Amino acid sequence: MQKKQLGNSDLHLTPLGVGAWAMGGGGWAFAWGPQDDQDSIDAIHAALDAGINWIDTAAVYGLGHSEEVVARAVAGRANRPYVFTKCARVWNEERQIGKCLLKDSVRRECEASLSRLKVDTIDLYQVHWPEPDEQVEEGWGELARLKEEGKVRWIGVSNFSASQMVRAQAIAPITSLQPPYSMISPEIEESILPYAAQNNIGVLCYSPMKSGLLSGGMTRERVAAMPEDDFRRRTPNFQEPLLTRNLELVELLRAIGARHGRTPGEVAIAWCLRQPAVTAAIVGLRSPMQLEGVVGAAEFRLSAEEIVEIDTFRTRP
Repeated sequence: MQKKQLGNSDLHLTPLGVGAWAMGGGGWAFAWGPQDDQDSIDAIHAALDAGINWIDTAAVYGLGHSEEVVARAVAGRANRPYVFTKCARVWNEERQIGKCLLKDSVRRECEASLSRLKVDTIDLYQVHWPEPDEQVEEGWGELARLKEEGKVRWIGVSNFSASQMVRAQAIAPITSLQPPYSMISPEIEESILPYAAQNNIGVLCYSPMKSGLLSGGMTRERVAAMPEDDFRRRTPNFQEPLLTRNLELVELLRAIGARHGRTPGEVAIAWCLRQPAVTAAIVGLRSPMQLEGVVGAAEFRLSAEEIVEIDTFRTRP
């Protein structure tokens, strides 16, 4: 796979990275339902064997569990990937999630992630959410100190607005931004992507298939059968009236993909990667089988006519 440099870092990334959100398993506020750890490990191994060279996780995914699974998956691998994780979400003994960017909390989170991941240095450490907003400067300053101390190699942000990135940049350079981006949620095109491009900030977009909605495997029946602790049940795009429109979009992606032997999911990911400002896309995996439906996006390119075809659908009343 052709690699791209991530912002101001020395990291050269494959177009796709493994997203480990669902690998956190069930039983927490933003779970995707139950998940078998061995399936997660097998999915990571399949991705590494296919040439993917980075994994993105977060402390809060499964309240630490995703990081532990990632550590098990990469242990002893000759082709060890870069491992990225995040801070700014904390939880208590009752598994209630809170928001904190105070420097002492950020440092505790970093030490805990280092321990769970079983590494001496985190390749990319990211502020998961800029919340509370008034603590952004304090939290970002602490990430900069962790970088100076060698506990993390590079530092980035996630879910930041352009104005919040300006505030962070005044303290220390931002290596990367991780925003949501898909055909269904293109909002970052207005100001966030241009700011990142102008300031050499790498972009790792997440949810390019809108949490599996554009993968080609989603149906009304599957949505209705989702576990109660699958957060997607509660999101507007998985409910009517948006669900019908979104599934119609999938059929267009299926038709475009059929011309090239690609899946709807690969078309959806390729649409995100068409943006020059996007360094790479995070693709959530729950099994090796799912990799087969997305890995082709690393090399697939949509034609200008196909991009127009998609955008015409997206912008219709």
